[in-house]
Amino acid sequence: MIKFSKYKLPNALTVILHKDESTPLVTVNVLYKVGSRNEDENRTGFAHLFEHLMFGGSENIPDFDTPVQNAGGENNAFTNNDLTNFYTILPSENLETALWLESDRMKQLNFNQESLDVQKKVVIEEFKETTINAPYGDLWHEISGLAYKKHPYKWPTIGLVPAHIEQANLDDVKSFFNKHYHPNNAVLVIAGKFDESEIKKQVAKWFGDIPSGNKPINKIVIEPDQIEFRSKTVKRNVSSNGLYMAFHIPDRLHPDFGAFDILSDIFSGGKSGRFYQRLLKNTSVFSSVFAYITGTIDPGLFIIEAKLMGDEIILARELIWNELELMKKQLIKKRELQKVKNSLISSISFSETNIMNKAINLAFYEMLGDAELINKQEEDYVDVTVEKLRELSEKTFRKSNCSEIIYLKN
Repeated sequence: MIKFSKYKLPNALTVILHKDESTPLVTVNVLYKVGSRNEDENRTGFAHLFEHLMFGGSENIPDFDTPVQNAGGENNAFTNNDLTNFYTILPSENLETALWLESDRMKQLNFNQESLDVQKKVVIEEFKETTINAPYGDLWHEISGLAYKKHPYKWPTIGLVPAHIEQANLDDVKSFFNKHYHPNNAVLVIAGKFDESEIKKQVAKWFGDIPSGNKPINKIVIEPDQIEFRSKTVKRNVSSNGLYMAFHIPDRLHPDFGAFDILSDIFSGGKSGRFYQRLLKNTSVFSSVFAYITGTIDPGLFIIEAKLMGDEIILARELIWNELELMKKQLIKKRELQKVKNSLISSISFSETNIMNKAINLAFYEMLGDAELINKQEEDYVDVTVEKLRELSEKTFRKSNCSEIIYLKN
């Protein structure tokens, strides 16, 4: 059980405090409720660009890394489809340094052409390195674009094309910042060693005078049900042929989320997983095959990724579908189910020993609706039955719900 307190400043900034006296450190985490799903289809990659811009200097701070390093800490950030998250870990006696830094860039970034040009080059170079020039680097462009036709998940976090970032100007980025990066669209979490009465004074001191912005109006298009099998073959400079399948599943808060998580681990939860036992050990078709779920706040995907030893795409597809069909017909053994449950619940418990993980998760669950959900994670798994898994397999693993990408070597 993770104990915490929660309150809001007059400017609508949500603040969550979690005390942990077992560590001399503290994590300051700021989550902004903006990811690639909040972008314009003709201006993609902006959330990721801002992850970089937020380190490019603000009204009173030309450089973020130096003050953090001088305070004995480290900081980083990440962006995904649904959110942008910044965190700093440092000795508790230097906590106020992190509050000063985060508040200054929330209040006003230092928008100038030089900083924008630098960060645009960094992001475009990252796009080239990770997407254009990396083997299988455009996988998420291909899967997302095939599986989603309306919803903004149809482009990845890095952006649809580099040109969207290349063409970004100061007015574009100022508009995006003013829309999303303000107190009432953010969650501040402080986790670790601190004095609660003192920390509330510091939070009010640094964040209390930041104006609350207009609440963003996010008109997210609902993805229609997929009713036909979709397949696309691409030829790339890759080391081996690949087969990728994506099946639509419900959102992160859906009651069946835990069951889908369990299903993915039954297929590929290490060497005891079915894919390893049946497809890797017993055939010479695959070099790797595994499954996972995206866990997005809007309806996501159940992904199966396979790389092949040779060129037997048709056989590989048949073998994977055999496993999916078997899941519909043969009830999973209770022992197999319990083993996966135990592993997932243990992973949750282990993650709760780290103050950075706790800070990030508290912010994430607050974004979902209530930070208290962090203490109910196990409930997603404990009541899942073998019949529920069979039922979901029957409903989900259908050709008409599948988008398939085939990678062929040039």
